[in-house]
Amino acid sequence: MPKLPFKTLKDLKIKDLKGKRVLVRADFNVPIEKGRVVDDSRLRLAIPTLEYLTSRGAKVLVLAHLGREGGESLAPVAKALGQYIKVEFSKTLFADNQFKDMTNGQLILLENIRQYKEEEQNDETFAKRLAGLADIYINEAFSASHRAHASIVGVPKYIPSYAGLSFAKEYEQLAKAFAPAHPFVLILGGAKFETKLPVIKKLLPKADTVFVGGALAHLLWRKMGFEIGKSLVDEGVKGLVDILKDKKVLLPIDVVVKTKDSRQIKKPDNIRKQDNIQDAGPDTINLISDKIERAKFILWNGPLGNCEKNFTKGTEAVALAVAKSKAYSVVGGGDTVVAIERAHLSKDFNYLSMSGGAMLEFIAKGTLPGVEALR
Repeated sequence: MPKLPFKTLKDLKIKDLKGKRVLVRADFNVPIEKGRVVDDSRLRLAIPTLEYLTSRGAKVLVLAHLGREGGESLAPVAKALGQYIKVEFSKTLFADNQFKDMTNGQLILLENIRQYKEEEQNDETFAKRLAGLADIYINEAFSASHRAHASIVGVPKYIPSYAGLSFAKEYEQLAKAFAPAHPFVLILGGAKFETKLPVIKKLLPKADTVFVGGALAHLLWRKMGFEIGKSLVDEGVKGLVDILKDKKVLLPIDVVVKTKDSRQIKKPDNIRKQDNIQDAGPDTINLISDKIERAKFILWNGPLGNCEKNFTKGTEAVALAVAKSKAYSVVGGGDTVVAIERAHLSKDFNYLSMSGGAMLEFIAKGTLPGVEALR
C-alpha cells in the first residue's frame, strides 16, 4: 500500500474530537433536476467520515460547492443528505452564534461556498475566516482538490488538517498506478486529449499496453493520415508524434460509424467524409479484451463510444471484460462509471473513482494542490 504523505482522520483519537468543531470540505457538486438530487453518489462517499466524526462527539460543519461561482443553493443537497445522516442546513457560512451553540455530534451543512467570490480567488482573509469556524479541518473532497481554492488550500495553513476516509482511499488507489503489477494495461477514452495526454506521457514508461480509444483516437488517426469524416476531434493538441512511435500504444482497428441513414462497421482506411465515428468495433473489442485477460493491473478512464447518444456497446463490452479478469482494476470518468453501473458490474471492480479531472491531474503530476496543503 502506498505510504500516505499526510495524516488522516484515523490519526485523531476520540479525546481529540469530542466537543471540537470540525470543518469538513466535501464535494457535493451533484446533478439537480427540478429541485431534487438525481445522483447522490458523491453524498454517499462522505457518509463514513461524517458518521465517524459525529459518533465521536465532534461538532461538524460541512463546506461544499455546487456549480460555478455564484452557484445555486445547497438546500436540496441537505435534504438528500438527510436520508443518510441527521443534518441541518445553514443559509450562511458565518452564523457565529449558531455554530457556537452547537451540541456534540451535531452536523450542519453550510451554504454553497462558491456564492463567495473569495473562494475561487483563494483569498487569504477569507481562508482565515473559514479556519476561524473550527478547531480541526478535514479534506474529504479529493475530486475538488486540483483547485487551489480557499477551502482546499487556504484553510489548512491555519488549523490542524487531515484527510477524510474517502480522500485517503482515493489517494491509495490511484497511487497504485505509480508502482503497478505487470502486465499493466492503461485504457483511455473520452474526448479531451489535452487532459489525457499528460497521463499517457507519465504512465507510458510503466505500462505494458496503452489503449487509446473513443474520440481521443480520432486525433491520432488524423495525424496518421486517415480520414475521420465528421467525427468529434480535440483540436490544437501537440506532442502526439512520440506517442504514435511507441509500440505499446494501441488504437482501434475498427469502429462503428454513423451516416445519414445507417450504422456501419468500418476499418480506419475505409472511413469517408460523410461518416461520423461513434463507437469501437467488434475487432477492437476483441483486441483490448485479449490484453485485459492477461493483465494484472488495469487503469481505465473514459468511455470508448458516444455514450450520450447511446453508443455504449464498446464501453460495456470492455467493462464486462475487465469485470471478468483477475486484474486489479481502478476505473474513473463519469460516463465510464455510469456504463459500469448500468451493466450492474460495480461490485466486480476493485475501485471506481468519482474524481474526474482531479483523478487525471493526480496521475499526471503525482500530487494535487489539496494533497500538498495537507502535507
